[in-house]
Amino acid sequence: MQISLDINGSLRDVYLDPRTTLLDALRSHLGLTGTKKGCDHGQCGACTVLLDGRRVNACLTLACMAQGAKVTTIEGLGSSDALSPLQAQFLNHDGFQCGFCTPGQICSATAMLEELAAGWPSHASTDLEGPFPLSHAEIAERMSGNLCRCAAYSNIVDAIQNAAKDGDAK
Repeated sequence: MQISLDINGSLRDVYLDPRTTLLDALRSHLGLTGTKKGCDHGQCGACTVLLDGRRVNACLTLACMAQGAKVTTIEGLGSSDALSPLQAQFLNHDGFQCGFCTPGQICSATAMLEELAAGWPSHASTDLEGPFPLSHAEIAERMSGNLCRCAAYSNIVDAIQNAAKDGDAK
C-alpha cells in the first residue's frame, strides 16, 4: 500500500505492506536509524517517537496509522550542529552510557515535559491539579516506559530537570 508520512516536517511517500510497523518503516524503508529497535514488544521504550506530539512506541504502531499525522524522531528534534536543549542537557549530565536507549529517552522526555506543561497529572502526582513539581519521583513515574539497561537513570533525571529549568526543552 502506498502511504504518505510527514516525518520531521518532510512529506515522504513509501510503499509498504499494511502490516509494517512505524519502526520498520522509519529504519528499513526511510533510512532513519536514530530510532532503535529494542524489545520489539513495547516494553523498553527504545523506539519511542512523537506522533502529533504524543509519545508512542513505534514498534507497536502500524505505519499506516501515522498517515496524516506528524511524526517526529530523534533526527527531527535536533542535529549535531544544533542540539535541542534537552539533547544538550543529556550530554552535559552524561544521561547515557551505551547510548542505545538515548533517542527514545529524549523523545519521551520531550513529550513528558509538554504533558507536564499542559497540566497532565501522573500516578506520582500528589493531586490532580497542577502545576506539578518536577521531582525525581514525578520524572521516574512519567519516564517509566523507557528502560536504560546501563542504569544512567540519575543522570537522565538531572538532564530532564535542568532542561525544564532552562525553559523551552524542545
